[in-house]
Amino acid sequence: MTSASTTLKPPVAVDHREPLSAALSRMLRNGGLMAAVVLYTLYSALPFLWIGTMSVRTTSEISANHFAWPETFHWEKFRIAWVDSNFAQYFWNSTLIVVSAVAIVTLLGAAAAHCLARYNFRGNRLVYFILFSSIVFPPQIILISLFQVLVEYELYNSRLGLMIVYVSLQLPLTVYLLEGFFARIPQDLFDAAKMDGYSDFEIFWRIVLPVGMPAIATTIILNFIQLWNEFLFAVVLLSDQGSRTLPIGIRAYMGDYFQDIGMIATGMMIAVIPVVVLYAFFSEKLIQGMTAGAVK
Repeated sequence: MTSASTTLKPPVAVDHREPLSAALSRMLRNGGLMAAVVLYTLYSALPFLWIGTMSVRTTSEISANHFAWPETFHWEKFRIAWVDSNFAQYFWNSTLIVVSAVAIVTLLGAAAAHCLARYNFRGNRLVYFILFSSIVFPPQIILISLFQVLVEYELYNSRLGLMIVYVSLQLPLTVYLLEGFFARIPQDLFDAAKMDGYSDFEIFWRIVLPVGMPAIATTIILNFIQLWNEFLFAVVLLSDQGSRTLPIGIRAYMGDYFQDIGMIATGMMIAVIPVVVLYAFFSEKLIQGMTAGAVK
């Protein structure tokens, strides 16, 4: 009786090293992407930095060297623009109109988007199609009609009238963005809330709004930036100097200080700073809202 002896073979070493050509290709690809990001960042940030440096320099200093770093920071120019050039009133008008419009359009848009995404009623898709169609057409085509309506209802040249116009302009886009996100909220959450005795309003307030906060924050930021910089409707629907918003005030400011480039840059910085601060604090929420629902 013979027994076969088993010989153990040494384990074969596996080379996990990446091929040189693949490594070079990956480095070039990542390097090209990084270079593109750096170039785009410089392209976007350098003009803002240039305006920032001019805002604390005098016009004579700017004329001597357009791109020099300030030797002396003239911070008093901001006080002159804020107090002497009525920028405080322009800033307050823009803040009151834009913040109120964004708050109203956020609540109305979230409620409408929740209804369109969650409730099946006759005309659901028709309402959605009408809202979507209003996004396609440029809002400038209704400018004359809005002017006539505001004059008829004595809302022309008032901050309330412009706020209502801003709400109507931004509401369709807000509903469109939020409806797609709310439609992805699991139905199990609503079923569980119904079993716990929640009303429809409580479901909206205590479930939909907290869960949809990334998308809601995105619409808040986008609407704020859009309305804060809006010029056309404000310049047509507001004629009183006491009701001017910041974009109109900057236009008038450029006319008053046409030769004073340094003061114009100071006024522009006053208008830009709130948007930069808002984006700096809420940029993470904006990215979360943009990518929400991309991966299931």
